[in-house]
Amino acid sequence: MAAIPTIEEEDARRPSRERESLVGEQTRLVNRIKAVLTRLGIRSFRLSLRSAADRLAAIRTAEGTPLPDNTCAELSRLLARLSLMRERIRTIEQERLRRLAAAPAAAASGLHAMVRLIARIIGIGFETADMLVHEALSRGLRDRRAVARYAGLTGSPDESGQRRREKGLARSGNARVRRGMIQLAWRFLSFQKDSDLAQWY
Repeated sequence: MAAIPTIEEEDARRPSRERESLVGEQTRLVNRIKAVLTRLGIRSFRLSLRSAADRLAAIRTAEGTPLPDNTCAELSRLLARLSLMRERIRTIEQERLRRLAAAPAAAASGLHAMVRLIARIIGIGFETADMLVHEALSRGLRDRRAVARYAGLTGSPDESGQRRREKGLARSGNARVRRGMIQLAWRFLSFQKDSDLAQWY
């Protein structure tokens, strides 16, 4: 039976989901800007600089000519949108850290305490911890198999007569949790190479 989340539980997931959406849009903008610049033979322009929009006038194409007017205007608009996306992402992250700092540390049963506890593990940041707590661990899942089923991390066997084969992950659960747990597994192998679990793997 599906457990329907309360309004407060659903509301607690909004910042993480909004940030995920903004990061996706930021990636699309960066790729679009790079595509426009690559068409003109420009590959060394650094979008991470705060003064990237001010440097547009100094950019030269592969032939040594300045950027065409319409292209320069389009890039200015795209860079303005990119700056807005980065500002919104930063606002969400700062608000989450403010809420975590404001929550009393003594409330061990609260979700904020769970986020802080998980974020103390090497290789897990606040974003992953927040997503895991609000998307999966706040639910009353029975055991680790229920967590795996919810995340879509169970196998999908194909059995017919004498033929038996494994078709990989089922991918039928929560995509955010599945993606986060797979990234978490790789981070665990990267940051905790000497742990017993990593050695066993």
